[in-house]
Amino acid sequence: MKWAMVGIIVGTTALGDLLQSFEMKRNAVTAEELRPDRWHGVLASLARRWPLVLAVFLMAISFFAFMKLLSMADLSFAVPVTAASVVLETMLASLLLRESVSALRWAGVFSVACGVALLAM
Repeated sequence: MKWAMVGIIVGTTALGDLLQSFEMKRNAVTAEELRPDRWHGVLASLARRWPLVLAVFLMAISFFAFMKLLSMADLSFAVPVTAASVVLETMLASLLLRESVSALRWAGVFSVACGVALLAM
């Protein structure tokens, strides 16, 4: 059950971040729109963007799954193992968003993956 929660957390976090990045690159919010007198319009605009709404929903699932994981496992396990989302996010960003990922960043991703693998033992 503990690893199922980890899978849910990693999957929903990665997909939520991917959708959020996709939508914000497609329709960025400008500094002018962030003035307090324009927040209502910005929030209404954001609420009509289904990828962003889905991203928020996925992040909520991730949050509640993380809370459940903390009830079953130690914090010293839960936080590092959910860093596997970094690995998945980097791969998806490279493949789906066509982001350029440097060799140094891939080395970091590999290091995180090795750390998660050590926790799994």
